[in-house]
Amino acid sequence: MCLAIPGKITEIDTETESVFKIAKVSFSGILKKINLSLVPEAKIGDYVLVHVGVAMSIVDEEEAKRTMDFLQGTGELDELLE
Repeated sequence: MCLAIPGKITEIDTETESVFKIAKVSFSGILKKINLSLVPEAKIGDYVLVHVGVAMSIVDEEEAKRTMDFLQGTGELDELLE
């Protein structure tokens, strides 16, 4: 199953072009480098839905937390968060 997982942008690399813009995104405390080329307007503190290392859309905090709680409850994230 392919999932888009919500995470919070904690840092953005401002030295690269927007096509290659990279951010550090927190997924329940786990930081990953994520490509922001599909959401160039994203900023630090925004929540984004991420699929295979690419942020696909910006979501509000409530929706991000609700989605993460659901995914954790189903056990879908166990492998990723270990």
